[in-house]
Amino acid sequence: MQSLSPKINSVTAEAMSRSTRLMDITKSAALAVRAPLLEAFRSDMSIDYKVDLHDIVTIHDKRAETTIRNFILDHEPNSAIMGEEGGQIGNGEIQWYVDPIDGTANFARGLAFWCISIAAVIDSNVVAGAIYDPVADLMFAADLKASYLNGAPLHSRSVAEETRATLITGYPVSRDFRLDGRDFALANLGELVETFSTLRRPGSAALSIAHVAAGWTDAATGFGVNAWDVAAATLILKNAGGQYEPLTLGKVAEGSADFLCPGYIATGEGANYPTLERVARSISQTRIAKAVQQLDQKSVRA
Repeated sequence: MQSLSPKINSVTAEAMSRSTRLMDITKSAALAVRAPLLEAFRSDMSIDYKVDLHDIVTIHDKRAETTIRNFILDHEPNSAIMGEEGGQIGNGEIQWYVDPIDGTANFARGLAFWCISIAAVIDSNVVAGAIYDPVADLMFAADLKASYLNGAPLHSRSVAEETRATLITGYPVSRDFRLDGRDFALANLGELVETFSTLRRPGSAALSIAHVAAGWTDAATGFGVNAWDVAAATLILKNAGGQYEPLTLGKVAEGSADFLCPGYIATGEGANYPTLERVARSISQTRIAKAVQQLDQKSVRA
């Protein structure tokens, strides 16, 4: 086999070095908000709502995002940042996705399953990311080379058969009832409950996928995530040997970057879960068909 040219090797080494530096920024930015978030956790806090009563936000989300945003810009000025609370700012080469608290409802009620998720993207590719669980002091991270848990290499593992596996999913929530119909949604949930040995609904997509990457659960699936929820998780899972299948749900174009798709199936290495794949893909295809139908109806009215 012919060796790579010195130029290609140099570019690769440079890209790797940059990726590791960006990973270090994501980790440090997450740690910068650890103390204030832990101080606020299980305190008497005020909550507000965004879209509806199921979409909680606190002043701590907003403050943490501001701290993370300022940290990133101080350490990498060539940045643009998309935050869950503050939206898009900047126009730099590196696009960051920041969720200051993924699992805000848990955070607000005192349930210890929430995290900070930060990812760096260049040319539509996730090149670094971190998911930090402040309560357990667990730092999941990835650069282009590998994934890590508190600095040690991270490797996923799942039981082979879905009947013996544990699945994490938030499906269905009230939004899914509206989109899919209550009967269809509950039938899908029933099939997953009957198939998997255990099904859990802990309430944070980023941390759920990180647990799949760590081999602490076997699979996760969701149908209403945003880029700031899963961008870091996609790289952490893949580098740990797991599989991440994006689902467009009729919301984004086919072929969109994984982290831009609102649905996903995440499994650890060794998983073979045909029921999960069939149910999740069916939900996606049903929503795609409805989206096409709505476009056709708009065209007719126009």
